[in-house]
Amino acid sequence: MTFSEIPFPDRPLAIKASSITTPRNYGWAAPFMFVLCGLFLYWQVPDLWRDYVISQNPVIVENGQLRDGECRVSKGVLTICDAELAYSYNGRSYEGKTTFFFVDFHAGAYETDLVISADHPELSTVSLGIEKMWNRVISFAVVVAVLAGLCVTSVFLGFRVAWVRSRLTTPEPLKPIPVEIVTFKSSFGRLYVTYADKIADDKTKRTAYTTFGKGQEPIILGEADGSAVALAVRHGTTSLPVLLDTGLERIKMTDEERASVLASITAVQATVEGPQSIREPAKKGRFLRTILGFLAIILVIVGLVLGYWYWYVTAGYTQFMQAGMEINNMLPALMNEWGCDQLQKRFGDQNAPYGCTASDFKSWK
Repeated sequence: MTFSEIPFPDRPLAIKASSITTPRNYGWAAPFMFVLCGLFLYWQVPDLWRDYVISQNPVIVENGQLRDGECRVSKGVLTICDAELAYSYNGRSYEGKTTFFFVDFHAGAYETDLVISADHPELSTVSLGIEKMWNRVISFAVVVAVLAGLCVTSVFLGFRVAWVRSRLTTPEPLKPIPVEIVTFKSSFGRLYVTYADKIADDKTKRTAYTTFGKGQEPIILGEADGSAVALAVRHGTTSLPVLLDTGLERIKMTDEERASVLASITAVQATVEGPQSIREPAKKGRFLRTILGFLAIILVIVGLVLGYWYWYVTAGYTQFMQAGMEINNMLPALMNEWGCDQLQKRFGDQNAPYGCTASDFKSWK
């Protein structure tokens, strides 16, 4: 007998709604993501808009003062700059403050000037913020996309779990299927389990979450590819499978039916090799696969960025492609010099792009 042949009662059965849960700490993590996204927008949008307005008609203030100006490098590439500004223009004194971030591989200090808007002299920033405008916009857009994606995902997950739970209490036919145990953690006598529908013939590849009370745990039937395999059921057309407990208390059926199914499960467990309990960890291959997958994603991104940079310096239709200039400027000195040489070969009779300019910001370095 295999797991697919476990004889569940041939009639519609209801399941406890609590069998499907949201991820552990979801109750505070989801609202935290919304608050974090809102704070990030509040932090950067006003400065970005102000610097955009200044960039339309900038004026360098020679007698301006930059107080407590500092650029800090975080994670090796993320640069966060802030400064307090004080200046006089047309007989009036002004004060301001600027804070911005961008991605850069620069080492050492930055040189910058105090810049204001000729149309709105009360608006002030530093020239570095103007020079890095597109870098800042792209970095801002990436962070917002990630945070917004996490917020949307959390909302979708909450609605899907609520919808599934509302369906489980209605009797439906059950179909036994194997699921992969992704993670599990025991805390204060409760067992938090993440599992995925990746093994069944009609797999959906969806991930679900559940919590077992004290003394409860899933029904483990072996392992596959280093991960524990547990018994779950599809409840009619419900979108998420339900992970079963060792006592089958999650399914609403008679004691006789429960005893019969448990006997069949015991017979199946006797025929398979591998862990029979989630307390018996399967092969330790998941962590390594996760690391390798993460590294593969990073390598793909780096490859795409370097590929675009190579095309920009060797075949780009203009030296003033914003993304290309930013990438070329962020690269290590040897690669930057080589890229500037390639650009100068093709556009040497024109002004140099950002990242390849001399001290006059026009000629080639």
